[in-house]
Amino acid sequence: MKPQENDQKGNLNNSIRKITVTSISAMVAESSTFPLDITKTRLQLRGESLSHSAARQASAFQIAGKIVRNEGLGGLYKGLSPAIIRHLFYTPTRIVGYEHLRNVFVTSYDQELSFLEKAVIGGCSGAVAQVFSSPADLVKVRMQADGRLASQGQQPRYSGPYDALGKIIRTEGVTGLWKGVFPNVQRAFLVNMGELACYDHAKRFVIGHQIANDNIYAHTLASVMSGLSATTLSCPADVVKTRMMNQAAGEEGKIKYRNSYDCLVKTVKVEGFKALWKGFIPTWARLGPWQFVFWVSYEKFRQIAGLSSF
Repeated sequence: MKPQENDQKGNLNNSIRKITVTSISAMVAESSTFPLDITKTRLQLRGESLSHSAARQASAFQIAGKIVRNEGLGGLYKGLSPAIIRHLFYTPTRIVGYEHLRNVFVTSYDQELSFLEKAVIGGCSGAVAQVFSSPADLVKVRMQADGRLASQGQQPRYSGPYDALGKIIRTEGVTGLWKGVFPNVQRAFLVNMGELACYDHAKRFVIGHQIANDNIYAHTLASVMSGLSATTLSCPADVVKTRMMNQAAGEEGKIKYRNSYDCLVKTVKVEGFKALWKGFIPTWARLGPWQFVFWVSYEKFRQIAGLSSF
């Protein structure tokens, strides 16, 4: 076998191993932190059906407690299946894509990339990944919102993820699976711009300044910093994304928001500017543990698989 063919085979094996360990790490992180995600989603949707004063009174703990009282512990995991399916597309694409592009640019320019360059690469990787995973994300949001309808004594729209998928296609068309894709992509760009670039840069800073070696301590510090920056940047887009994806066409085909901008304006007008950061605490409370579980397990799985550190 020629040396070039050996290199190609080795690169393919490495890519497969990276995709595998990324998927496993994402499933572990998503399952561990999903109750925080559904709490965040319910909190962001709350202002749509309540008055401004009533919407302000609810806290993340009250929302979570209400879910458990009305739907049981299982209610905290409603929509987990499509969430995991989403991550099988989303996370490997953005993580492996970022690492590949980073290494290509480092090799081409023979120097370490700046934080801004890493941010652009991270944002683009996340945006592409979100386009592929948007249908699963839509089903997840709809199912999470359905639990709220059931707790209010209303009939849920969907009996499960496959039922949701089928009904969305029948009533809204195949393109309906990508409803809210633009705010979704905007959020993904901002999240990954903050998450990937910050984790990569922070980890190298911690190791380079001998604050910690390339171990769980360095990974934890870097994950905390990346989670906070990603939440701050992405929360407004996340609120718009959640509301756009949750709205389904009524009997007369009417919808509440025409587009992302219309949703943004109406949210600020009715609920105030701070509403764009509604769900910030549960979002950060989820992203922080998610980042920790994902990056620590991902780095460990990479080591077990014989791959170099991220």
